[in-house]
Amino acid sequence: MGKKIYFASDQHLGAPTPEASFPREQKFVAWLDMVKQDAEAIFLLGDLFDFWFEYQTVVPKGFVRVLGKLAEIRDSGIPIYFFVGNHDLWMNGYFEKELTIPVFHDNKTFTFHGKSFLIGHGDGKGPGDKGYKRMKKVFTNSFSKWLYRWLHPDFGVKLAQYLSVKNKLISGEADVKFLGEDNEWLVRYCKRKLETQHFDYFVFGHRHLPMTIALNESSTYINLGDWIGYFTYGVFDGTQFSLEKFES
Repeated sequence: MGKKIYFASDQHLGAPTPEASFPREQKFVAWLDMVKQDAEAIFLLGDLFDFWFEYQTVVPKGFVRVLGKLAEIRDSGIPIYFFVGNHDLWMNGYFEKELTIPVFHDNKTFTFHGKSFLIGHGDGKGPGDKGYKRMKKVFTNSFSKWLYRWLHPDFGVKLAQYLSVKNKLISGEADVKFLGEDNEWLVRYCKRKLETQHFDYFVFGHRHLPMTIALNESSTYINLGDWIGYFTYGVFDGTQFSLEKFES
């Protein structure tokens, strides 16, 4: 009774520099401290880091406060679910082993209190954006990842961080404008899904724009916004879903 399910995405910690993103990391940790008081579960929908790559024995340094807070929350028994985004899709067991947080690389369905959810980061879904979809296939190819691991981490991490911030195709800065309901590709994706299966809620990140759009009388599309300019998050109280803004 009184427990809630929380959703957040697109913190992009480390961007544009670790020093510049540090206040955002502190703010996100403060949010985690707040929601752990009544959380039934916490969903992180990707791009927690602006870049993440797991070498065989090395992960990017930094982010100890957010990683420590996630470990504390998991150790208290609260479930946390992580969906990779297009910036941190190179996860390969670290979260599962060190934090006991399951990691999903694609959408997944859940049912809470009789309500059905389709949850994911949202990149590469829906019509169009063929360039990114081709690029994602290269990035997620096992041979490509094997080659990248041969780069020394000092070089590989810095190279990827540079490209992540500078390359607009990767960073997604163009996604902060509302395109209109008929042109929002995730909305179109959700409507296509509803042709074959009902969901009460579709919850995604990636767009960096808080949105709540009724798809029909019983289905709603939610985009969680981001932790760069909006600091928004989703809350499901067992009956209704709402988007809220964290003020610290």
